[in-house]
Amino acid sequence: MVGTVQKSKNLLSGTGYYISLFGAALILLWIGIFKFTPTEAEAIKPLVENHFLTFFVYKIISVQAMSNLIGAIEIIIALLLIFSAKFAVLRKYAGIGMIITFLVTLSYLFTTPGIWKIVDGVPVTDFFILKDLMLLGFGFMIVQNNK
Repeated sequence: MVGTVQKSKNLLSGTGYYISLFGAALILLWIGIFKFTPTEAEAIKPLVENHFLTFFVYKIISVQAMSNLIGAIEIIIALLLIFSAKFAVLRKYAGIGMIITFLVTLSYLFTTPGIWKIVDGVPVTDFFILKDLMLLGFGFMIVQNNK
């Protein structure tokens, strides 16, 4: 009986892990591809130009080139996640990429003017960034998972 419960927990844990892994990969791949569009390049411009790590980049490269670079990084991390399901050695690199990416994107919540608003007495933001909190946590889990 105890062995059956343990197997059930392992199955659920493994299933949850792979749903999270492929879900994170899908999100990164989809958003990464969208970064190659002019609409997304313009949408992220205020985030990039007001950040202490990237404020200078538009003096060096175009808005679209920066968006393309970010998109390429997101696509690479997505592919690392996907291939880490088969090649465990890639897992650590995917996790590190996720941690760096999502620490930066979450920091936009503190560096971008006007990103927070008060609506009906409740502080709100562009909630698409908040998904990065969960993805950051998953990145830490991936780095720690040495299977």
